[in-house]
Amino acid sequence: MQELPELDIYRTFIAEQFVGGQITGIEISNTKIFQATDEQIERDVIGKVVWFVERRGFYLVMHLDNGKRLLLHLGQGAYLYSGSEADKPSRTAQLKLIFGETVLYGVGLRADDLQLLTVKGIEEKLGKFGPDALDKRLTLDRFIGQFAKKRGAIKTALMDQNVITGIGAVYSDEICFAASVRPDAKIPMFENETWERLYEAMHSVLKEAISHGGAGEHAYSAEDDLTGKHRDQFQVYDREGQVCQNCGTIIEKIDVSNRKAFVCSNCQKDQ
Repeated sequence: MQELPELDIYRTFIAEQFVGGQITGIEISNTKIFQATDEQIERDVIGKVVWFVERRGFYLVMHLDNGKRLLLHLGQGAYLYSGSEADKPSRTAQLKLIFGETVLYGVGLRADDLQLLTVKGIEEKLGKFGPDALDKRLTLDRFIGQFAKKRGAIKTALMDQNVITGIGAVYSDEICFAASVRPDAKIPMFENETWERLYEAMHSVLKEAISHGGAGEHAYSAEDDLTGKHRDQFQVYDREGQVCQNCGTIIEKIDVSNRKAFVCSNCQKDQ
């Protein structure tokens, strides 16, 4: 699972380790993953310095000193590992981004998960999505406005990247629990108080997950003892049949728009 908290943790790790570092090599096991030409790689990637790393929704963006950007997407099952030629992940890596003796490995990558883009290209690709869930410019009023045209279940809308970016199957359930709203509750029923609870829950749940290391299943490096610690803090996600830690009711698994969701029917209501 790679949602906003997990990707933000990667952003922090990569920034601390590689900002100011020079890319000395890149190896791709499948050309579909990174469809840049050898000429583009030699001219625009090799020898360039990473100036800045940001997270935008489900993407990581490395800003290079030539003005170009490396856009990295981590889908289901994909993860990063920082090591060396001797210290490498157990699974085969599709990407090796080399910084001298240190290698950033990408495992489980699929077609176009790494792209070399201009600033304009980044905006054309990512500008169509909604605001980031933790964007400081996302006020309560703007948050409510993003859902104005939605009529279905709140879980489905929270996961819609055209509405808000960065939230997936896991944290949509956790946000709904923290806001005391069922994930299958219908948006037209919501009053202002409900939206306020959802807005506050979104920030508290995501920030807490980041501070606890997220729910990633793979350590970023041999020294990483933070990643994944938040899995033990889940209130409802993947806890079917277990008791709610808030009230003792058994957690249920339900279907929401053909997606599984987890809910405490006592703590969570329709609005």
